[in-house]
Amino acid sequence: MPLRAGGRSTAAGASQGAESELARLRAENARLLKNEKDWQLEREILRRAAAYFAREMK
Repeated sequence: MPLRAGGRSTAAGASQGAESELARLRAENARLLKNEKDWQLEREILRRAAAYFAREMK
């Protein structure tokens, strides 16, 4: 097995890199899901406000 500088094998380093990348992607996914919920709530509020004011204008 090839060794990287410091005596670590490239497979171990790649595994550690993949684990950190996976953790980063999971955190980003959680952040995006939270933002999506916030945007859905905001869109629903705006939809209801638009419907309310449309009725008031008649």
